[in-house]
Amino acid sequence: MGDVDDVLGRLRRYPDVEAANLYAVDAADRLLLDVAADALAGAGAGRVAVIDDGYGALTLGAAVSHDLHGIRVHQDVLTGELALAANARALELSGRYRGHPLGASLLTGATVVLLRLPRGLAGLAEIADAVARYADPGVLVFAAGRDKYLTPAMNEVLGESFTEVRASRGRQKSRALLVSGPRPVGEPRFPVREHLAELGLDVVAHGAAFSGPKLDIGTRFLLRHLDRMKPDARNAIDLGCGTGILAVALARSRPRITVTGTDQSAAAVASAVATAAANGVAERVRVVRDDAMASLPPQSADLVLCNPPFHIGAAVHTGSAIKMFTAAGRVLRPGGELWTVYNSHLNHRGVTARLVGHTEVIARNQKFTVTRSVRGLRDVER
Repeated sequence: MGDVDDVLGRLRRYPDVEAANLYAVDAADRLLLDVAADALAGAGAGRVAVIDDGYGALTLGAAVSHDLHGIRVHQDVLTGELALAANARALELSGRYRGHPLGASLLTGATVVLLRLPRGLAGLAEIADAVARYADPGVLVFAAGRDKYLTPAMNEVLGESFTEVRASRGRQKSRALLVSGPRPVGEPRFPVREHLAELGLDVVAHGAAFSGPKLDIGTRFLLRHLDRMKPDARNAIDLGCGTGILAVALARSRPRITVTGTDQSAAAVASAVATAAANGVAERVRVVRDDAMASLPPQSADLVLCNPPFHIGAAVHTGSAIKMFTAAGRVLRPGGELWTVYNSHLNHRGVTARLVGHTEVIARNQKFTVTRSVRGLRDVER
């Protein structure tokens, strides 16, 4: 175990936000590796799948502790995927695993699955269905998380796809669920599709997409101001697009505009692509999986819309929002506008003024604030 401890101790979160209270490895990762140790030791090459490994602890820990090769990995969040790759390079373990989408290529023939439990039940349901559908009939699933985020409903969701779900003993405020016995599967439940009557559009959502097929209240508040957003804009970006509601609503309201939706989540990107197609605007709405618009050139957009997160994983932290505002300042042309909706207690106005340009409050209610920031020539030259 000395080698494993050394590996886990050297992991970083980069390029995700790094801070003193944000960690690349936690007690749930270590518990999962311990409870799955016997199964991993007998799995053999190409038989292990890892799902939503935060920053590589499960993949690289399993590779080192059991000399495993051919590990198949799916990470919904791009920064986790990039962090795993960076950590694997630094530890000279890049050849031990390969990334896959959630589906047959990830799971066919897998006898052991390691899973960090997602907080959303819909995301867990889609994962459980995929494992039951594609993995070996004798597959053993080891899923873990921190106690404060585990709920009895997770057992129920897993029980819809498996005959046996039992909990391990807790350790350091973490617990694992031991899952086996895939049930027969019918038609896939995801993605789901719902019609939003208040907007007159259809939303398509995979399980891990934020808010699923619903309209979250922050986006609803921002949409009230759609007609005030830079009237002469010819290209716009929906930053953190989720299922693509903002991007599609903007494209439908302005026949001459083109919109790029960007999101870290593979599930969100797939959802937004499908939502654009379902509403007849696929030719004007492009969706890319990206980390804070890193792939987009400077001064390339007239308008950016953003409903930023106020947490990173389980931790309340504004680092992701600041990263997004910094990116907006880079990507906007002079005179371009950033429209943001955020929880009012966060008071992002000063941050957007510093990172983008002159910022004014457009609207505020008991929970949310909408601001407009205008990129000035001096701001670009700074």
